[in-house]
Amino acid sequence: MHRGMSESLNMVAIGGGTGLSTLLRGLKGYVGAAGPHRIGQLSAIVTVTDEGGSSGRLRKELSMLPPGDVRNCIVALAEEEQLLSRLFNYRFEGNSALHGHSLGNLLIAAMTDIMGGFDHAILAASEVLAIRGAIYPSTLEHVRLRATLEDGSVLVGETAISGEHLVGSRAPQHSKISRLEIDPVSAEPVEQAIAAIRHADIIAIGPGSLYTSVLPNLLIDRIAETVRDASAFRVYIGNIMTQPGETENYSAQDHIRTIIEHAGPVMDAMIVSNGVPPEEGLKTYAAMNQFPVAHDLDKIREMGITPFSTDVTGTGTWVRHDPDALADAVFQSYAQAKLHGDG
Repeated sequence: MHRGMSESLNMVAIGGGTGLSTLLRGLKGYVGAAGPHRIGQLSAIVTVTDEGGSSGRLRKELSMLPPGDVRNCIVALAEEEQLLSRLFNYRFEGNSALHGHSLGNLLIAAMTDIMGGFDHAILAASEVLAIRGAIYPSTLEHVRLRATLEDGSVLVGETAISGEHLVGSRAPQHSKISRLEIDPVSAEPVEQAIAAIRHADIIAIGPGSLYTSVLPNLLIDRIAETVRDASAFRVYIGNIMTQPGETENYSAQDHIRTIIEHAGPVMDAMIVSNGVPPEEGLKTYAAMNQFPVAHDLDKIREMGITPFSTDVTGTGTWVRHDPDALADAVFQSYAQAKLHGDG
């Protein structure tokens, strides 16, 4: 469904965690804007497997889907992001039962009860805040992650897999993940998410934690199938740094291989950051057993994926993607694919 560069584009972003909200923050300014890269419809498909922190507590205590990643996407797409970010991300302190909860999570929990469903709560919050896009949970079922490791052991739940409780430890957190599944494996997607994928011109996957943000969406069979069959340009946004508990010693090629092994051929191209993070930041990350993701552009091409190498690294001590550079890279990779007739 590739349209001319002068026409508005339908875009779908798939992921979770801070990576998805970073991408949405960069894309937001193109929604309805003039220019060659204007977005007609922006849709975010968000993972719902989070079990940590405030989201995990609400999931357990209220039997609701975790609101944290959705909250981040709402903030990223909101018109008044700066004020809303302070409000939605405000965390209660002290010794009360509210300790550790973010106000945004509690608001989504309240709206879920008032509106009669998680998806209705998201829609209502989106309308009230006039966000620039649509946000869909990948499923409305209470799914959990199950990882089988190379040593034969099994980890259940997002927190156990990510090693969230061991962040900062230089010791290996667990054996390498050989297979990831969702339980139940038959989880059905949200139909609006499927429709958005079918009508997309560009599908962006990631950035984000490979096993706990990106793959959980693609493990829903109909989502992976629809992405595989889509006529859209499909681009995977690679991570800048490795992640303890998930991707120690993973190259860019390892990330691609893992996604294909779990979801099939769901990408045409990959955005690879060629920026050099600040030395001080690298030292901080090395102390946490995190290092830049290595890449070999020729090997990526041999896998049938077109690499798009550019600097998408933000400034500051923490090594993060820059929202504006990331959005520009998505559009430039799309333009390059059209120029060469790829996808």
